Amino acid sequence: MKKYVIPNAFYRVSIKALILDKTGKKFLAIREDNGWWELPGGGLDWGESPEECLKREIKEEMGLTVTKVNPTLSYYIIFNKKKTWIINLVFETKVKNLDFTPTQECQKIKFILPKEINSMNVFNNVKQFAKLFDSKKHSKK
Repeated sequence: MKKYVIPNAFYRVSIKALILDKTGKKFLAIREDNGWWELPGGGLDWGESPEECLKREIKEEMGLTVTKVNPTLSYYIIFNKKKTWIINLVFETKVKNLDFTPTQECQKIKFILPKEINSMNVFNNVKQFAKLFDSKKHSKK
Protein backbone atom coordinates (compact mmCIF):
# COMPACT_ATOMS: atom_id res chain seq x y z
CA MET A 1 0.00 0.00 0.00
CA LYS A 2 1.30 3.43 -0.99
CA LYS A 3 1.73 5.87 1.87
CA TYR A 4 0.34 9.37 1.23
CA VAL A 5 2.58 12.23 2.28
CA ILE A 6 1.20 15.73 2.72
CA PRO A 7 3.23 18.02 0.47
CA ASN A 8 5.20 20.94 1.87
CA ALA A 9 2.67 23.25 0.20
CA PHE A 10 -0.07 22.23 2.66
CA TYR A 11 -1.57 24.97 4.88
CA ARG A 12 -4.22 24.59 7.56
CA VAL A 13 -6.91 27.07 6.50
CA SER A 14 -8.80 28.99 9.15
CA ILE A 15 -11.58 31.49 8.38
CA LYS A 16 -11.75 34.47 10.72
CA ALA A 17 -14.48 37.06 11.19
CA LEU A 18 -13.76 40.76 11.21
CA ILE A 19 -16.61 42.09 13.33
CA LEU A 20 -16.35 45.86 13.73
CA ASP A 21 -17.79 48.20 16.33
CA LYS A 22 -20.09 51.05 15.28
CA THR A 23 -17.15 53.37 14.58
CA GLY A 24 -15.33 50.81 12.43
CA LYS A 25 -12.13 51.50 14.37
CA LYS A 26 -12.25 48.53 16.75
CA PHE A 27 -12.53 44.84 15.96
CA LEU A 28 -14.00 42.03 18.03
CA ALA A 29 -11.72 39.60 19.80
CA ILE A 30 -12.70 36.57 21.88
CA ARG A 31 -10.98 35.30 25.00
CA GLU A 32 -10.54 31.56 25.13
CA ASP A 33 -10.48 29.45 28.30
CA ASN A 34 -6.66 29.63 28.35
CA GLY A 35 -6.84 33.43 28.77
CA TRP A 36 -5.55 34.22 25.28
CA TRP A 37 -7.38 36.45 22.82
CA GLU A 38 -8.20 35.36 19.27
CA LEU A 39 -10.28 36.46 16.30
CA PRO A 40 -13.65 34.70 16.01
CA GLY A 41 -13.82 31.83 13.55
CA GLY A 42 -12.06 28.55 12.98
CA GLY A 43 -10.93 25.77 10.71
CA LEU A 44 -12.41 25.42 7.24
CA ASP A 45 -13.97 21.98 6.81
CA TRP A 46 -13.59 20.06 3.56
CA GLY A 47 -15.99 21.38 0.90
CA GLU A 48 -17.19 24.26 3.05
CA SER A 49 -17.36 27.88 1.86
CA PRO A 50 -15.94 30.69 4.03
CA GLU A 51 -19.49 31.90 4.72
CA GLU A 52 -20.62 28.43 5.81
CA CYS A 53 -17.53 28.11 8.01
CA LEU A 54 -18.10 31.43 9.77
CA LYS A 55 -21.79 30.70 10.33
CA ARG A 56 -20.92 27.31 11.88
CA GLU A 57 -17.93 28.45 13.93
CA ILE A 58 -19.54 31.60 15.34
CA LYS A 59 -22.67 29.64 16.27
CA GLU A 60 -20.51 26.94 17.98
CA GLU A 61 -18.09 29.33 19.70
CA MET A 62 -20.41 32.17 20.66
CA GLY A 63 -24.02 31.13 20.05
CA LEU A 64 -24.40 34.07 17.64
CA THR A 65 -26.14 34.23 14.28
CA VAL A 66 -24.17 35.54 11.31
CA THR A 67 -26.30 37.79 9.10
CA LYS A 68 -23.71 38.72 6.47
CA VAL A 69 -20.24 37.75 5.31
CA ASN A 70 -18.58 40.04 2.80
CA PRO A 71 -17.65 37.79 -0.15
CA THR A 72 -14.42 39.75 -0.69
CA LEU A 73 -11.42 38.75 1.41
CA SER A 74 -10.35 41.60 3.74
CA TYR A 75 -7.00 40.25 5.01
CA TYR A 76 -4.86 37.14 5.05
CA ILE A 77 -2.25 36.11 7.60
CA ILE A 78 0.30 33.32 7.20
CA PHE A 79 2.19 31.93 10.20
CA ASN A 80 3.81 28.81 11.58
CA LYS A 81 2.49 27.20 14.75
CA LYS A 82 4.25 24.13 16.12
CA LYS A 83 5.67 23.17 12.69
CA THR A 84 2.30 23.59 10.98
CA TRP A 85 1.81 26.39 8.47
CA ILE A 86 -1.53 28.12 8.90
CA ILE A 87 -3.31 30.68 6.78
CA ASN A 88 -6.07 32.84 8.26
CA LEU A 89 -8.49 34.33 5.75
CA VAL A 90 -10.32 37.26 7.34
CA PHE A 91 -13.75 38.34 6.06
CA GLU A 92 -15.78 41.30 7.28
CA THR A 93 -18.77 39.77 9.06
CA LYS A 94 -21.97 41.02 10.66
CA VAL A 95 -23.91 39.26 13.39
CA LYS A 96 -27.53 39.65 14.46
CA ASN A 97 -26.51 40.86 17.94
CA LEU A 98 -23.71 40.43 20.48
CA ASP A 99 -25.71 38.52 23.11
CA PHE A 100 -23.17 35.71 23.13
CA THR A 101 -23.27 32.51 25.14
CA PRO A 102 -19.94 31.79 26.86
CA THR A 103 -18.29 28.53 25.83
CA GLN A 104 -14.84 26.99 26.35
CA GLU A 105 -13.72 28.58 23.08
CA CYS A 106 -15.20 32.00 23.88
CA GLN A 107 -15.48 33.09 27.49
CA LYS A 108 -15.45 36.84 26.87
CA ILE A 109 -15.71 39.23 23.93
CA LYS A 110 -14.25 42.69 23.54
CA PHE A 111 -13.86 45.32 20.84
CA ILE A 112 -10.22 46.40 20.70
CA LEU A 113 -8.07 48.94 18.94
CA PRO A 114 -4.98 47.53 17.22
CA LYS A 115 -2.66 49.32 19.67
CA GLU A 116 -4.39 47.65 22.66
CA ILE A 117 -3.06 44.21 21.80
CA ASN A 118 0.35 45.16 23.23
CA SER A 119 -1.13 44.93 26.73
CA MET A 120 -3.11 41.73 26.10
CA ASN A 121 -2.31 38.04 25.76
CA VAL A 122 -3.03 37.59 22.05
CA PHE A 123 -2.05 34.87 19.62
CA ASN A 124 0.57 35.66 16.98
CA ASN A 125 -2.04 35.80 14.21
CA VAL A 126 -3.91 38.55 16.11
CA LYS A 127 -0.67 40.54 16.44
CA GLN A 128 -0.12 40.20 12.70
CA PHE A 129 -3.72 41.14 11.97
CA ALA A 130 -3.51 44.26 14.16
CA LYS A 131 -0.52 45.46 12.11
CA LEU A 132 -2.51 45.03 8.88
CA PHE A 133 -5.86 46.38 10.08
CA ASP A 134 -6.86 49.65 8.43
CA SER A 135 -10.21 51.01 9.61
CA LYS A 136 -10.41 53.29 6.55
CA LYS A 137 -10.91 50.19 4.35
CA HIS A 138 -14.21 49.32 6.01
CA SER A 139 -17.67 50.80 5.76
CA LYS A 140 -19.07 52.36 8.94
CA LYS A 141 -22.60 51.12 8.14
